[in-house]
Amino acid sequence: MRIGDAAAAAGTTPRALRFYEQNGLLQPLRRTATGQREYGAREVARVRVIRELLSLGLTVADLQGCAERLDLLEDDTLPPYGGPGACAQATGVARRRLAALDAEIGRLTALRESLAERIEMPPIVAGSR
Repeated sequence: MRIGDAAAAAGTTPRALRFYEQNGLLQPLRRTATGQREYGAREVARVRVIRELLSLGLTVADLQGCAERLDLLEDDTLPPYGGPGACAQATGVARRRLAALDAEIGRLTALRESLAERIEMPPIVAGSR
C-alpha cells in the first residue's frame, strides 16, 4: 500500500511515517519503480506500536535505542514484563522515562502548591476531582 493508505491504517500522517523512517524507527522500505514507498501490514503494525509507545511518554530518542526490538511487540499491544514477546533483558528505557515523569509530577505538584498558597486555595486531595 502507498504511504497515504498506510498512514490512514496506522492512524497517523504520511509526514510521521517519513519521520519514523528518517529516525530509524522504520526500516528503509521497498520502493516502486517510480520511487514510492510500499508499506505492508507489518509496517502498519510497527507504526501502531511506535505511536502507542510515544503516547505513553517515551520519546523518539528512547525508541531509537531499542528500535531493533520493536518487532517483538506483536498485535499492537505491549506484553507484560517478562511475558511472551517481551524483551529478555529490560533496557531501562521505560524505567528512566517513569523516573523523569515522576520528577516532573513532583515539580508540578510543588508549583501548584506554591501557587495555591499565594492565592489561599486549599490543595487538591487525591480522588476529590
